[in-house]
Amino acid sequence: MIGSEVLALRGFGSEPIPAPSAARFPDGAHFRIEIPSVEGPEVLKAVVDAGKDNGVVVNRVSQGSGAMMLSAAELSEMARIGADSGLEVSLFIGPREEWDIGSFSRSADGPTLAGRLRGFRQLRYAIDDVMRGIDKGIRGFLIADTGLLELLTAMQSDGEIPSSVVWKISAVLAPSNPVTFAQLERLGGTTVNVPADTTLGQLAEMRSVSAMPIDLYVESPDSMGGVVRGQETADLVAVAAPMYVKFGLRNSKPLYPSGLHLVDEAIMIAKEKVHRAKVALEWVQASEFELLQSMPGAKGLGIPEP
Repeated sequence: MIGSEVLALRGFGSEPIPAPSAARFPDGAHFRIEIPSVEGPEVLKAVVDAGKDNGVVVNRVSQGSGAMMLSAAELSEMARIGADSGLEVSLFIGPREEWDIGSFSRSADGPTLAGRLRGFRQLRYAIDDVMRGIDKGIRGFLIADTGLLELLTAMQSDGEIPSSVVWKISAVLAPSNPVTFAQLERLGGTTVNVPADTTLGQLAEMRSVSAMPIDLYVESPDSMGGVVRGQETADLVAVAAPMYVKFGLRNSKPLYPSGLHLVDEAIMIAKEKVHRAKVALEWVQASEFELLQSMPGAKGLGIPEP
């Protein structure tokens, strides 16, 4: 007997949950698993190994320090590991305002500008960063600036960027209403990260205007509110499908920008995120919903092409 049945039997009714989404990924799946803050080849290897150890299929990893922080050899290695594992490797585009010489993004009121690009100089570097990653086989990128998104998707339409490249809208641009969600799709976003505290009703509103995949932290780092709702995964997926279920980690050390000085912590944090995914999947399996996860190499993933 599940919790909703217990409440109903005792006359308390049940929580009103919006109607399930009829939208799906191209392979018919309801959800995919994403592990964020995978900051380099060593961390990616740890995620792949932890996935095998825990019986968790990881469909996508993302990185927050920026592709510009990785050497050409590291980009190539991440592309190879991703291709061998059938998972998408999505790298943040750099530089961006939070790493630049301007100070406002690091002030009390400035974090909302952290992912934006300052002037033609940063736009030029950002385009170069994408093309450098593509040259090494990367086919997924995180975008936090709408102007850059428009430029890159125009380049893709003109054949300057491979059609297999996918554009993930960063949590820095996370829309909280369906109109902005649809706008990001029109600009060329492939998937859109919404706020970690988005309610079931708000997810249903966004789903009502678009079938584009939703990315949602079911556990978010402290900098994004420290939300912990992995046990809700089945309800969230049922309403928001197709959905990337993201596992951040509350009460963990910030990693950006990462490097060798943080690699041991980054590995342990990534392993715990995979463990969190395992626990959430157990909740999914015990739920009233029959939800399917994509398998490695599924259509629509930005699988690297080394």
